[in-house]
Amino acid sequence: MSATGTTTTAAPGIGGRRAAARPGRGLRPWLYLLPSAAVLLPLFGYPIYMLGLLSVFDYRQAQVSGGEPTRFVGFENYATLLGDQRFWSVLAQTVVFAAALVVATLAVGASLAVVLTRAGRVPRLLLSLAAMAAWAAPAMTGSTVWMFLFDADLGLVNQVLGIEGYNWFYDKWVTFGIVGATVVWHSFPFVMVTLYAGIQAVPVSVLEAASLDGASAWSSFWRIVVPMLRPLITIVVIQSIIWDFKIFTQIYVMTNGGGIAGQNSVLNVYAYQTAFGSSEYGLGAAIGVVMTLILLAVTLFYIRALYRTGERL
Repeated sequence: MSATGTTTTAAPGIGGRRAAARPGRGLRPWLYLLPSAAVLLPLFGYPIYMLGLLSVFDYRQAQVSGGEPTRFVGFENYATLLGDQRFWSVLAQTVVFAAALVVATLAVGASLAVVLTRAGRVPRLLLSLAAMAAWAAPAMTGSTVWMFLFDADLGLVNQVLGIEGYNWFYDKWVTFGIVGATVVWHSFPFVMVTLYAGIQAVPVSVLEAASLDGASAWSSFWRIVVPMLRPLITIVVIQSIIWDFKIFTQIYVMTNGGGIAGQNSVLNVYAYQTAFGSSEYGLGAAIGVVMTLILLAVTLFYIRALYRTGERL
């Protein structure tokens, strides 16, 4: 209020401009995502929609050929699936196998990322080229090469060990070990390159200050480097979970469709055999929906746990 008793209105200043700009700022990031969303949503949304739609119908070979009409069954396929002891056995086997693969891939990739930071130029170049070759190799090709290495008659492994005629793919757990080594061989370069880039981005001054304070290299790595790499570690862990949980090619090729009596089956192989081997397409789609929900739940849980610690991706 002025000396004359009249009320004066302050001119809009910086604060007013900030208040007016705040809604636009909140909307701007979403506008940047629109081009990607316009491509990704139809690309991924439509197949997921069709998968869910197919899972609530009785859809078999008779319906595919047009001999019988498609019949809506609601959640009957899911009830059949959840009541199948075979499904629960394969699910447990898949979870354990995928968890072991994630841990092994992260351990190998992180170890080699540290090696890259300490290696000379030529060893670093050779290791990087070898890793990229493993990463670029198609899963079918890599699986075939590993099968030949462990072949009972002509395999290099049997020749080096002096074993004649040993079938590495007969025992359930030995087979899982060989298949797991193949998957890790395909997957560790992604972890190695990602974490190596993150380690290179850590400020040298921080590590030098820790060294001056008496911290050892091991202590600096665990207390400084690893916390700074936590967002990257989250990305590679989630990516590894998705890749390893839905593994198909290596298992199907190296075990000839799941091993002896299906002892090495995982969910993706089980879904394939159900849908295309038994012509139960609706039931196979239900398995796919369950796999999608499991992966979504694991990813959301991991990200929520990360945000609770105050980290941001």
